Amino acid sequence: MFRWTVFVSALALSSTAFAQQAEAPARVAQGKDTVAARNAIINRPLPPAEAAMKAHVMFLASDAMRGRDAGSHEYDIAAHYVAAQFYAAGLKPAGDAGSYLQHVPLMAYKVDGKGAFTLRVGDRTIPLRFGKDYLPSPNPAAVDTKVSGEIVYVGQGIVAPQYKRDDYAGADVRGKVVALRTGAPSSFNGEERAHFGSMRTKLVEAAKHGAVGAVILLTPGTTLSGSRNAGRERVTWMDRQGNGFTPAPQTPLLGVLGGDAVTALGKAAGMREKKLGKALYGDTPIVFPATLSVEIRTARRRMDSSNVAGLLPGSDPALKDQVVILSAHLDHVGVGKPDETGDTIYNGAEDNAVGIASLIEEAKKFQASGKPPRRSILFLAVTAEEKGLVGSEYFAHNPTLPKDHLVADVNLDMPILTYPFEDVIAFGADRSTLGPIVRQAAADAGVAFSPDPMPEMGLFVRSDHYRFVQQGIPSVFLWPGEKGPGKAAVELFFAEHYHKPSDELGKDGIDWAQGVRFIDVNYQIARAIADADQRPAWHKGDFFGTLYHGYGAQ
Repeated sequence: MFRWTVFVSALALSSTAFAQQAEAPARVAQGKDTVAARNAIINRPLPPAEAAMKAHVMFLASDAMRGRDAGSHEYDIAAHYVAAQFYAAGLKPAGDAGSYLQHVPLMAYKVDGKGAFTLRVGDRTIPLRFGKDYLPSPNPAAVDTKVSGEIVYVGQGIVAPQYKRDDYAGADVRGKVVALRTGAPSSFNGEERAHFGSMRTKLVEAAKHGAVGAVILLTPGTTLSGSRNAGRERVTWMDRQGNGFTPAPQTPLLGVLGGDAVTALGKAAGMREKKLGKALYGDTPIVFPATLSVEIRTARRRMDSSNVAGLLPGSDPALKDQVVILSAHLDHVGVGKPDETGDTIYNGAEDNAVGIASLIEEAKKFQASGKPPRRSILFLAVTAEEKGLVGSEYFAHNPTLPKDHLVADVNLDMPILTYPFEDVIAFGADRSTLGPIVRQAAADAGVAFSPDPMPEMGLFVRSDHYRFVQQGIPSVFLWPGEKGPGKAAVELFFAEHYHKPSDELGKDGIDWAQGVRFIDVNYQIARAIADADQRPAWHKGDFFGTLYHGYGAQ
């Protein structure tokens, strides 16, 4: 699962008692793990429904899959496995050219070298120092980026009429470089704050106002950090011209300015350090009488991967062209830093082999019901979620079915199934008519429905469903809830296993009976959405529905 760092840091460690209870099955005498004990747990007999789910996870989260890193050979094997399971579930191929696979052209990119940043103040040219005064950002849309323009500070770069906020008010940034600070006001709704705090949103807004580039401007005295990561490789998808996708190609993020660059800007504007620092915590535009010139070279390489798509055709002649998407990400983070045992394989059992297993078994449940849904259902396993929701974004921009046929998405990402869950959460449920459908379906499955327990985290914008939201499609992100033992179980997982080699079978205490229950709840929800008389719609005036021109929002 992508971008859970803030969430993880917010969680307190669970009680020692719960941790011991959850880990007990994987322990032997003297509390030491052994291969024999672990294998005994993995291979113990289970009822057929539980065994079927577990079998998928045994394969997908095995060491042989080496963490299913997007673009790897092992990921490709996992994708073909899912395609075979979709075939066995009776789904029709919904990928490219009559196959289950949709080719996804990924691009890995990073800064090539250190770049060159200079400031011109009056008749003085001030060369800036890499790692001290600036850090460059790569640009996936171009190998060579050359930008020059006057610098205009626009606070957090937010335009939000509903909050009576316009950081560009009174500023003309056409042909100029906007300087920004990160984040969004804490007074904003959590999900909307996450949206406005995203650098993508800030760049799109800067592009609307005609800026030629953007930089993050640090306050005086703030030390630049991250020079070691300046060359870190990032991933996006490629367009037909072979360039990497970015939402605002005409306004690239150029990098971060700090150190002497900030001092020089303050002097140019006639501001002492204290006054400048105070001004940079405000949101009043500042036109700096200085020109920033930037040259950056970006190293780019192609990485091929696949989404896996299988279609269950609808039965109602009037509704079958409408498609409900059930999505889950297939990739994990691959091979990385060893843990205390020397294990380097990040297996991703719960993140998100369990989600994929749920998707497969849910498809089989539809087949076994003998009753096709009224609307069609697309079962979609996406790549590169861990790289930034990239595979789902590619599909949302390049769907293998007509885009206007896609009416809803229900996303499954890292359901934690180590405890008997008493409720379910559907992030984003209150924004559309999906909410009442999910509530009723959960009740029909004998499970309570709970509101988002952490709205301040803005989780609605942090998983694959959000890429469909950005295409105007009502969407929810489904999770087991935190009632009863749930909160402690979630805290334990994030403290002990999230994005670690220990997210594997035999150590994480997955309760497969809960997996079967989770599949049943998902099935009830998908069935209710697919069979409803009316297509899902955004609530009138909803922020995201209105922003992305979704059905029902206007």
